Amino acid sequence: MNRRSFLRNSLALPAMAGALPGILRAGSPIPNPDSPIPIPQSPIPAASPYHLVAVKGGEPDVMFTKGIEALGGMSMFVKKGQKVVVKPNIGWDVPPERAGNTNPKLVEEIVKQCYQAGAKEVYVFDNTCDNWERCYRNSGIERAVKNANGKIAPGNSSGYYQEVKIPNGQSLKDAKVHELLLGADVVINVPILKDHGGARLTMSMKNLMGVVWDRRYWHRNDLHQCIADFATYHKPTLNVLDAYYVMKQNGPRGVSVDDVVQMKSLLISTDMVAIDAAGAKLLGFDPADVRYIGLAEAAKVGRSDLSAMNIKRISI
Repeated sequence: MNRRSFLRNSLALPAMAGALPGILRAGSPIPNPDSPIPIPQSPIPAASPYHLVAVKGGEPDVMFTKGIEALGGMSMFVKKGQKVVVKPNIGWDVPPERAGNTNPKLVEEIVKQCYQAGAKEVYVFDNTCDNWERCYRNSGIERAVKNANGKIAPGNSSGYYQEVKIPNGQSLKDAKVHELLLGADVVINVPILKDHGGARLTMSMKNLMGVVWDRRYWHRNDLHQCIADFATYHKPTLNVLDAYYVMKQNGPRGVSVDDVVQMKSLLISTDMVAIDAAGAKLLGFDPADVRYIGLAEAAKVGRSDLSAMNIKRISI
């Protein structure tokens, strides 16, 4: 499926039709699968004195507002006229209190602030595990995005993905990546912190599995190494780790609310290794016990030594 077909088929989707015009420019060249496709890689703004911001004690939207203010505001990351992709976890057909997906209040606030900073378009999508329409609806994220005038897009067809090479991959040499990500000026990665049977914990690096089509390959070929490999290819502009409700067991989908603890916390950083190390510690894990963190650090994706970082801590 080419880009023109992607746009035409997207517009035909029930309930999502009004959200999708202009996802990709008709007639745009299809990426060459034999060449790495550059994705915007934005370092932390020089004006910010903080490597990581940790917020606790508030509602998700309030905590994000306080945290992003400490980094200079959303305008430090999103500029006028830019196309933004916000990538939450929407993988499971469960309500927010089950902590299987990113909190919809957080997603709504991020989309709103992107537009306030001057974004031209803000898209939200995930390659879900359960039925995508039910996940989008029952997670509360579809409604949240529409409330903020964002555009919710599907990720349920292989035709939306383009093959790219992973030049520095050890186990993962290539991947099919969603076209929205490839065409974005800014990518904001918004995972939820939770238990995961295969990866031990889901955080920012693991959340990027939702932008690829062929994720079963990752599970069959050293999941931790594949997570680290993809992190060498794509570094989001900003990472926001939702720890308002946290699934402490039976992840990634969970069984009931008994799996969930309310932590009312939030982490923000441009460094996926740092934010994942902090997330692991927040849930009581040694970052060294989450193998993909060490693998990504060895590949120079980021740093895990929190003691050497300037961290802004905010209590609400």
